Amino acid sequence: MTMKTLNYFLFIGAVSLAVACGPGANNSEESATDRLEITENQMDNMESETDTAEQTAMAVLSGASGSEVSGTATFTQTAEGKVKLVLSVNNLSTGKHAVHLHENGDCSAEDASSAGGHWNPADDEHGKRGENEFHAGDIDNLTVGEDGIGSLVMVVDGWSIGDGEDSDILNKAVIIHAEADDFTSQPSGAAGSRVACGVIQEST
Repeated sequence: MTMKTLNYFLFIGAVSLAVACGPGANNSEESATDRLEITENQMDNMESETDTAEQTAMAVLSGASGSEVSGTATFTQTAEGKVKLVLSVNNLSTGKHAVHLHENGDCSAEDASSAGGHWNPADDEHGKRGENEFHAGDIDNLTVGEDGIGSLVMVVDGWSIGDGEDSDILNKAVIIHAEADDFTSQPSGAAGSRVACGVIQEST
């Protein structure tokens, strides 16, 4: 092979390599940029969804005063700024039982006395929610069937979750009492002993 022929083939090879790699490299760079932009958009969407996610909290209820009550209370901040409570219990005696939020998130005492009194930051009289004066922690009576199961759903105005204000329900205790609340007797509606207790904690 002559030197001229060798140079010709080298030239053709170099041109072919440039044609193959040039556009391919550019396309790869554009594709990578597109992928980066998509990823950033997805991240922005995820952050936006996180910012608008509902605030939620939960209390796991356990028996107190020798009872075997169990259950859960879930709390969800609504778009209207209220809090939806969904309470479900098992192994509770048939009939009506008072439910309150108490000031201390502490269920360590056997009779749940460690939870303190009703949550009442405004120092109001005890009563029925929505009628005259009532404590921030006043809720309602829970009705339990013969199977020992009861549930209560309420949307409460004046509560919040995790904002550190006087309306914040976190680290309060959900207390279920042995008797119904008469909504009149001070300071707690003559509801009897505390048969279940659970601390409200932010859901993760």
